[in-house]
Parts: sequence; structure tokens; C-alpha cells
Amino acid sequence: MGTNDSPGPPTGNVSWHKALSPDELPEGRVDAVSCGGTTVAMTHYDGEYAALNNSCPHQGGPLGEGSIETDCLRCPWHGWDFDPLTGETPGSHDDSVETFPVEERDDGIYVGFPEGEPHERTVSDVVAETLVNWGVRQVWGIVGHSNLGLADALRREAETGTLSYYGVRHEGAAAFAASAYGKLTGRPAACFSIAGPGATNMLTGLWDANVDRSPTVALTGQVESQVLGTGNFQEVDLEAAYGDVAEFEATVLRDSDSAELATRAAKTAVLERGVSHLVFPDEIQTQSAEGVDPSDPEGRLTGRDISPPADALDDAEELLAEAERPVIVVGHGARFHMDPVVDLAERLDCPVLTTFKAKGQIPDSHPLAGGVLGRSGTPIASHFMNESDLLAVFGASFSNHTGIAEYKPIIHVDFDAMTLGKHHSVDVPVWGEVGVTVTELNDRLDGAEVVAEGQREELADRWDIWRDEKATRRDQPAERGVNYATVFEAMSRIVPDDAVVPVDVGNNTYAFGRYFEPEDQSVLMSGYLGSIGFAFPAALGAWAATQEPESQFAGRPVVSVSSDGGFGQYMSEFTTAVKYGMDLTHVLLNDDELGKISKEQRTGGWDVWQTDLVNPEFAEFAENCGGHGAYVDDENELGDALREAIAHDGPALVEISTDSDPV
Repeated sequence: MGTNDSPGPPTGNVSWHKALSPDELPEGRVDAVSCGGTTVAMTHYDGEYAALNNSCPHQGGPLGEGSIETDCLRCPWHGWDFDPLTGETPGSHDDSVETFPVEERDDGIYVGFPEGEPHERTVSDVVAETLVNWGVRQVWGIVGHSNLGLADALRREAETGTLSYYGVRHEGAAAFAASAYGKLTGRPAACFSIAGPGATNMLTGLWDANVDRSPTVALTGQVESQVLGTGNFQEVDLEAAYGDVAEFEATVLRDSDSAELATRAAKTAVLERGVSHLVFPDEIQTQSAEGVDPSDPEGRLTGRDISPPADALDDAEELLAEAERPVIVVGHGARFHMDPVVDLAERLDCPVLTTFKAKGQIPDSHPLAGGVLGRSGTPIASHFMNESDLLAVFGASFSNHTGIAEYKPIIHVDFDAMTLGKHHSVDVPVWGEVGVTVTELNDRLDGAEVVAEGQREELADRWDIWRDEKATRRDQPAERGVNYATVFEAMSRIVPDDAVVPVDVGNNTYAFGRYFEPEDQSVLMSGYLGSIGFAFPAALGAWAATQEPESQFAGRPVVSVSSDGGFGQYMSEFTTAVKYGMDLTHVLLNDDELGKISKEQRTGGWDVWQTDLVNPEFAEFAENCGGHGAYVDDENELGDALREAIAHDGPALVEISTDSDPV
């Protein structure tokens, strides 16, 4: 056994790690070897071995990827030369490379590293701990070249169990997953990327979070601060790129108060219900922050359950008491306050209609449920809106796809004052949290005389008519496979009542809105952005929420729905679900085309052009990834395939051949 007494050995206790097997590294070669948590450049030269710091002191080039030429170890980036055994530089230069002690043993070559060196606290640690203190429990992203310091801080938090990290295959999926988590829980999650293309890949998912008011924190790497603005490799002006999508953003610099910036990011995401963005130049991530404490929400948040103005409540009460055929319309903003909303409906014996984003917030089986209103809705909802003499709208934003009749008398309640009367005037705009406002209206109407006529029996009649109509549609032969009405009738029976159901866009989603009858499922969608590809990444985010023991969603199943066009955008994320053992089911309606667009081309008088798709066998793809896959083209096989997939312990996909017309 021999020892190489190279310069710069560690002092104190040394921990030895095997770097090479005997004769593994040929004479005259260098290689990068990871051992003991450190990557070193191992050299074999002139019969001896040496271990050098793998980072060239010139510009950080990887010496282990270099070569030994003319008695020198040459850096592959800029040709800097070093002695392959001592790390010294030829001539008068003084930028020598650090070396580590080496021992040649019978079973291989060992390298010694200092033992027990404590971790030096960094800016990234402060930021990660602050975000955890503010309730960030889930992070999705891709670890890469310009975010390694921040990634290491996230790793430490993940190892202590304070957050969960999911490595995805595309940063767009990370942003969609975080957005879906925020929509479902009302709490912020984070997405994470490198500079340049990684950060720009997240923009679509972050716009989804922005327009659907989902609290989300984006964490992006950046080139080193000294080259900002010079057009360096992968440099993008990220503050400009994210300027419209983020409610708050900042670049963390050398003298920044990193804890305060992280607090501002989390606080803005929570209070503004939108996107915050922090940018981390590469070298700032590992900057020392010894003695710097993280921040937390104590004293930084106030209760938001504030009563609306009394005069607005007076006016709303008067209209409700005098209406003969009132109708309640709920949007996604009312999702956490449905109990008092239903109490109000019971008091008035009136229908509760939902926007498409709010589908499932009241079970279709409830005697006062009127289903979804608008383009993705039912004739039940449109009938009762048309026959109403007052619309009481809670947490909805009056999308043109919903079609809330602006010519009706309207009470509109929302936490965001800008949303009230956003597109047209309303009779009574009420600025307040939905839960507080509807509770106060219930209190005011308690014992009061109202003139509303009961609409319960009429609702039952309308549901009978619509269900008979759906039965005739199920009986219509499909052009191929299984028709949409049959698919969603089966899902209405088989999908667990408490499932979380992320859906995509396109014909599959319109059909879901019309035909699926929810019980207590929670539906997630890309509402205002309407982005294809949302459903499966959203299923990842929803599944993460079901793994939080303290969450109201703990243990709930996840069953997502898309077409072949939507799933094709993020199908690689099925491997992410397999990697993390995510117990979720994806229902894929395959018509081998962008069916909704083909239909729009036909109805608009255009030629059908470039909407056909070349697809793999999706069920076989799921099996190949390590999950469960089933293919269905016969309605008699549909029920068993869905039950088997939902019962499967892990990721499952049911591919259903269907036609391109959802009607």
C-alpha cells in the first residue's frame, strides 16, 4: 500500500472513500470521480495516482473531463495547464489546484477528505427555510446547471421532511402541478428551474396560476451576477420575461435581505392569490449567510374575514327577500364556502348553478343543484337562469364562456374589488370574502319573510328530462369505439365520490361538463387560460396534496381526464408518476386528432387541415413506463377497465377509443 503525499492535504480527521478499482484508470489518463459527496479529478501519471479539485481555478472548467498532454493536465474549457500530480501551474502563475491525499490499497485507490466539516449556511438555506415557514410544502422542478446551490438547500429541507420535492421531465409540468395544487388547496406551492430555457418553459403554467388566482412561487436560477446583461450563455432577462405574470418578483443579490424577499414572495402569493418570482444568480445561491435567520408569517398576516359594507348587505338582503325566482351561481372562488351557500339556497328553495370551474362544488344529486352553466353546461342550468328574476353570484368572474345573463338583476360577491362589475355593471356589488358575506346574508334572512317560490320540483323534472336525453345519446352508435356520453356515464358511476378530477381542454372537457354527474369530487381545470396539456401535470399536483396528513384532501384518489392531444404534450410525466409511486389514474379519450379544432374548422366553413395526430399505443406506453395500461374500444369492457385502473396501486392509464364529436 502506497500513499501520495500531494500538497494541500486535509488537516484533522480524514474520511477515506474508494475512488477507483485497481487498474480502472489507465496510465496517462484523467477522469472525474464522485466519492464522499465530492467530485475529484483522478489522475494516473508516471505510475502514481492523484486526486485534484475537479474545478479549474480559471473559470471552473471540469478538469476530470480534460486530458494529460505533454506532462500537463489540460483544462478542457480554456486550456489551462496543471501538474497532473501536484496541481501546481507551470511558470509564474499561482492558481494551483487543491489536491487530496490518496492511498493505493489492494482493492483500489482511496481518497481522503476532511471529516465532519459542518455545512456553511447559505442564502439558499435562508430562502428555503423561509418558504417552509410560510407553508410551502411542495416543490416541482428540474435540477440543473444554474440552480445547484438552491437545489442543495431544497434537498436539506426534503431530507428533514419539511417539504417534498418532485423532479419532473419538463418545467412546464412543474408550473402546472404547482398551479393545480394552489387551486385545490388555496395554499402556495413552488416550481423550480434553471436560467434561460428552464425558466421560460414554466411561463405557460404560471400564466395559468395567474389568471386562475392560484398562489404559486416560482424559483429560477440565473447566470452569475457579474455577467448579467452581457448576453451570457442561457441568460434571459427573467424579471422582464416574468414581469406581467408575477404579482411580485425580485432578483436576490449580494446585499439583499434574502429572508425578507422570500417573505414578500410568499406573502404576495397568499394574499394576492397569484404568482411570485425569485431569481437567483448562480454565485448568490451559495453565498454565506451564517447567522441569518429565516423569516416567518408571525405578525405579517392579518385575518381576512372582514364583513362587507353594511349598505351593500342591506341592498343584497332586500333583493333576495323580494325575488320570486332567485338563482344562485357559484364560481371557483366559492369552493371553500359551499356550506353557507347551500344553506342560503335551502332558505330560498332555489337552484344552485355552477360555472364550469366550479363543477362539483355542489353534487348533481342535491335536490337544488342545477348543474353547470354555459358552453360546457347543461340545459337545466340555462333554463333556470333564463327563468330567474335575480342572480346571486358568489366567487365567479363572469367569463364569456359561462354566459351569466348580464341583463338580469345581479348581486355579485367577491373578495377582489376589481372583479366586481369587471365586464358590465351589476345591481349590487358586494366586496367581501364569500364565506363571511353569505353567512351574514343567512343571518339577516333568518326569520325574515321571503317571497321566493319553491323550485325544487321543477328542478327534479328538468333533471329527468336531461337524463332521458343523455340516455338517447348513449344509445347512438359511435363512429368508432365508445361515445362520450357512455364514457362519462360510466365514470359518474365508478369514479370515487371523493376523487380529485383534473381535466384538460377540448371535446373531452366539453363532454365532461355536460355528461359527468359529480358527487363530492373536486374538479380542477385550466380555466381562464384554457391550456391544453393541463390535466396530467395537474394530477401530479393534486396527488401531492393527498399525501399531506393534515390536509382535507389526505388519502383522496386522483382520476384525471384528457384527450390524446392534451396527454401528448406532457406524456413523459407518466414516468414521474412512476418514479414517485403516485397512485393516480388517467382516463385518455383517443380520437387521433385535435377533435375540437376539427369541429371548429367545419362549423366555421374552413377545410379540416392539420388536426390529425399520429399516436403511440398509449396503454402500452403506460405499461412500458412501469405503470398499468388498459385499452378499451368496447363499451362493455369500459366499467371493468376503469375499476381495475382505479384499484391499481400506482399510476394507471385507461385509453378509450372514441369519436371526435362529443355530442
